[in-house]
Amino acid sequence: MDSWLLRACAKPGVKLVHSTPGRPQGRGKIERFFRTVNSEFVVEIASGDGQAGRQLDSLLEMNRLFTAWTENVYHRRVHSETGAAPLARWMNGHPLQVPNPADLAEAFRWSKRRTVSKTALVSLHGNRYRVAPLLVGQRVELVFDPFDLSFLRVRANGQDAGTALPFQVSRHSHPKARPETPAEEPRPTTGIDYLGLIDTAHKNELADKVNYAALGEPMPPTVDLTDLTGE
Repeated sequence: MDSWLLRACAKPGVKLVHSTPGRPQGRGKIERFFRTVNSEFVVEIASGDGQAGRQLDSLLEMNRLFTAWTENVYHRRVHSETGAAPLARWMNGHPLQVPNPADLAEAFRWSKRRTVSKTALVSLHGNRYRVAPLLVGQRVELVFDPFDLSFLRVRANGQDAGTALPFQVSRHSHPKARPETPAEEPRPTTGIDYLGLIDTAHKNELADKVNYAALGEPMPPTVDLTDLTGE
């Protein structure tokens, strides 16, 4: 287990839970959702191998139909385990606690513990930094952005102890800090107005945005679509 992942989870109070291969009980919600999507939504779309279904002319149309299915069927169907529809549970739940940007930034920083030398220096991956002289001989925590080793915060006994000033820096990023994906050559143009499609989709989404607060109020009778399939 990488210590950086444990720190990122611990700071915002996230509990990291692992599942034993072959035993997803209680932890397979995402897989179950996509199984429902495949069996109830995707199956209604015509495929290139001759499968009957609705012919889609664009990704925009697919997104529009998927939104309609999600909001009018999936979100309104009473769940067999909870006894309530997902939308109703969401509306009746407590407001979600959203961490502030400073706390999120702190969660994704890395840290290392070092002992301050007699000359008030600490080392980190070949670099040396100067800290406050009163920290000499103490075990301190260095908190840093793994992609920028030119700036380190110092913590002593859990309290902020200032900044570690670069004294001799030869490495500017952590050895494990690599781009998530390697750089790729630019792909050839598709021949379509890709950005235009994105712009149109965005405008449609804003125009058709659902007022979830209004959905919590009594609604007029509608055609019941939830009995077509069971879950």
